[in-house]
Amino acid sequence: MVKNKFVADYQINASKKIVFQYLSTASGLEEWFADEVRINEDKNFIFNFDNEDHYARLASIRTNSHVKFEFYDPKNPDASDNSYIEFKLEENELTQTLFLKVIDYSDGYDDEELIAIWGGLVGSLKEIIGG
Repeated sequence: MVKNKFVADYQINASKKIVFQYLSTASGLEEWFADEVRINEDKNFIFNFDNEDHYARLASIRTNSHVKFEFYDPKNPDASDNSYIEFKLEENELTQTLFLKVIDYSDGYDDEELIAIWGGLVGSLKEIIGG
């Protein structure tokens, strides 16, 4: 299946420290991103959407800056070209405005669907943090 790389920026009116907790912790992600988020004994994340588990490794993290989750099939953990989601916090130096950059590399959705999905998810995040 062909993968699609979706990239979008969303303005967030909150501090990096506050926003980062919602991007990098199971409890934070569970509030806006997935129905349930667990961490297994191997320190991998298990995202539950619509009663279906999706396994992800924490591929990279930089405190208050970015986090990347690489999804994998637990039956074939060494497969290549895995889907991933990356969140980057970028601040405009001049205006001190904070932006959340979402990079979604996955299959199964077109850009219009992803615009709607991420718009709704980030809208929920903004409501929670008041930003």
